[in-house]
Amino acid sequence: MREFDAILELLTMLATDFRMGGLFVLLVMAAVSDWRSYRIPNWLTFGGTAFAVIYGTFAARTPLVGVTHALSGLGTGLLIMLPFYALGIMGAGDVKLMAMVGAFLGPYQTLLAILFTCIAGGAAALIVAMHRRRLGHMLANVKDTVSGMAMSGMAGVRPNGTIDTRQSIGKLPYGICICVGTVTNVLAHQLGYV
Repeated sequence: MREFDAILELLTMLATDFRMGGLFVLLVMAAVSDWRSYRIPNWLTFGGTAFAVIYGTFAARTPLVGVTHALSGLGTGLLIMLPFYALGIMGAGDVKLMAMVGAFLGPYQTLLAILFTCIAGGAAALIVAMHRRRLGHMLANVKDTVSGMAMSGMAGVRPNGTIDTRQSIGKLPYGICICVGTVTNVLAHQLGYV
């Protein structure tokens, strides 16, 4: 019964809160674009970010609270995902998409959305590797990366920060993982699980 009430609240929220409805629409658009072309357009991420900051500013109790919430969420998403871009693990569009998500959700929910996104990304990577019959190769890449980072840490040597793309098992449209992870996080939060 509690889940049914939470689902009704979620549907009411989506019908009355343009921010969450807008976030879901933007995430689906980004996922479809990433699936088709491995690109997430700047107009979508920058436009969505601007919408989230402006809407959040004026929908909050005070404009200062709203803009602080939106900008700190944007910064959280950007700062956590930026190292993955620097290592060549994900594209700039994915980083900008997570920053946009942060502007919608604020810092705490952005951290949870990133956690859910990483889980979705790990599951997607396993599925892609199994589909391409390269699971052993992917697991060897993970082992090599982790052991290389551990050895660098123990030796006090800074890792070079690059990934050998020839060893990759292929591209993954991570915008889909961001969409699934964020929507799952919002639903879990609404149902009271997180």
